[in-house]
Amino acid sequence: MTDGRTLVGSFVCTDRDNNIILGSCTEHLRPDEDGREEEPRVLGLAMIPGRHIISICIDEASQPPQPPSSMYT
Repeated sequence: MTDGRTLVGSFVCTDRDNNIILGSCTEHLRPDEDGREEEPRVLGLAMIPGRHIISICIDEASQPPQPPSSMYT
């Protein structure tokens, strides 16, 4: 986010203005000058305006395994 926060959650949807909805969302602040980190804050369902998004990452380790596609079998 443009203000330094990191939001972690499950992607729900997006719209034509690049706003996104995250479910089960938590907010993580960057550590202060002393290196102390605050506890993540639970937001639940959150709408993030596209103009405030700097980057989006996918955590593949947290993805459930996908069954093999039967399209070609």
